[in-house]
Amino acid sequence: MRICYNQCTVKKNFFITFEGCEGSGKSTQSLLFCTHLKRMGIAAVHTREPGGTGVAESIRKILLNPKNSIAPVTELFLYEASRAQHMHDIILPALSAGKIVVCDRFTDATIAYQGYARGLDIAIIRRLNAIATGNRAPDLTIYLDIAPAKGLLKAKAIKNGGDRLDRETLSFHRKVRRGYLAAARGEPQRIRIIKTAETIEETQSLIIETVRNAKRGIPL
Repeated sequence: MRICYNQCTVKKNFFITFEGCEGSGKSTQSLLFCTHLKRMGIAAVHTREPGGTGVAESIRKILLNPKNSIAPVTELFLYEASRAQHMHDIILPALSAGKIVVCDRFTDATIAYQGYARGLDIAIIRRLNAIATGNRAPDLTIYLDIAPAKGLLKAKAIKNGGDRLDRETLSFHRKVRRGYLAAARGEPQRIRIIKTAETIEETQSLIIETVRNAKRGIPL
C-alpha cells in the first residue's frame, strides 16, 4: 500500500536512517522529518541508537558516560546488544504494523565508529550487525556531512563539554567521517549524502527533496 505525499510516493513499512558525525544535526533532522511525515498523515515512528527502548537506553547511558573507560570490543558488543533489543522491541514491530521507521543512527554508525575509527575488523562488525538486525538493512539512509572540527564544536557546546564519544580526538572523528563516506561510495543507491546547510530549515528542505527524488526499488 502506498500513500501520496507532496508529489512523491511513500510505501508503508519503510525503514529510513539518519547518520552523521557529531554535531551534524542528525538527531534534530530525523525528528523533524518524522514530524513532517506525521503531519502528512503518514504513520511514522521516530527512534534512536543506541536506545529507543528501556534496556537499550540503559546501555546508552553506559556507552556515552564520559567517566567510563570502555575497551573497543566491549563497546562493539554493547552497541550490538542495544541494537538487538531495539529491533525486537521497537523497529520490527513498527515495520510489521506497516509504519515508517525513522531511526537516528543504525548499523552504518558501527562500521564508521568501531570499524574505521576504533580499528576493529569490519567483516566481523558486519556479521554482528546482521545477527543483531536479523539481516534487516535500512531502505534509505540520509548521511548529513559536516567537517568534524566544526561538528565537534557544536556538539560540545550543546552537550556541556560533550559525551564520551564527543571527547575523542579530532583524528578519531576524521576517521569516522572517512568511514561514512566510504560506505556512501559503496552503496550510493541507499546512502544519500547531504551537506549540512546554514540553517535547520534549509537542511530539512534538502532532506525532503532528497527523499522525494530517491529512486530505488520501492523508495521514499
